[in-house]
Amino acid sequence: MQSHKDLIVWQKSMELVKEVYIATSQFPKDEMYGLASQMQRAAVAIPSNIAEGYMRGHRKEYAQFLSISLGSAAELETQVLICTTIHKFVHINFTKIQLLLDEVLKMLFVMTNKIKELQ
Repeated sequence: MQSHKDLIVWQKSMELVKEVYIATSQFPKDEMYGLASQMQRAAVAIPSNIAEGYMRGHRKEYAQFLSISLGSAAELETQVLICTTIHKFVHINFTKIQLLLDEVLKMLFVMTNKIKELQ
């Protein structure tokens, strides 16, 4: 692999960012600077940290940045669950986001553990 862009986890997390922005664009105006903004930041942090860690070139740093991405994915997962329990978001379908999140979380977990095993 020559670039972080070749990583499936990075590609999936970029797709996740797009879906989060689509969903949050449908949020009520009173949530644009609250939950919507938090979700967007958490989503953007996932591929950003994957890319930064990959480009650092050292396993230990890469594992650290993957771990940060994992934390951001868990944060986003929690925010999506909050949305699915609040009535004012009932018109928004979070299924695609949840499926992508599940994939990304699993990949990040496996990658983090593999890299830690190699250290």
